[in-house]
Amino acid sequence: MTEFAWSVRVYYEDTDAGGVVYHANYLHFMERARTEWLRARGFEQDELKSQLNVLFAVRSMNIEYYLPARFNDSLIVTVKIISLRGASMMLEQDIKKENESSVLCQGKVRIVCLTASDFRPCPIPAQILEIRTTI
Repeated sequence: MTEFAWSVRVYYEDTDAGGVVYHANYLHFMERARTEWLRARGFEQDELKSQLNVLFAVRSMNIEYYLPARFNDSLIVTVKIISLRGASMMLEQDIKKENESSVLCQGKVRIVCLTASDFRPCPIPAQILEIRTTI
């Protein structure tokens, strides 16, 4: 399946005292990329909640850190569906420096679909499942 790519700049606030991106901030970059991935496919998360009564939550995540990103780096964060099931999807997300091939950080993220009103697992709506054919 095709990857979605989103760019982000590393700001001073993203770094630690050594000028390296603080480990937890990679999660922020990945979260923003997932939001932009949905948005690029026509899905706003607030509308999913208000119109379809669903939301997405991270169920589990495995992160590997390989190389540091530093202040003012331009990064590319990708989102790729690895598997899609009735109520969940497994995504792979890579973070690289723009115009470089080495992966700085990689995450495998299990996302679950929940009913917004009671936070119970529910099937991913059909119109969202169609994203596997549009990515």
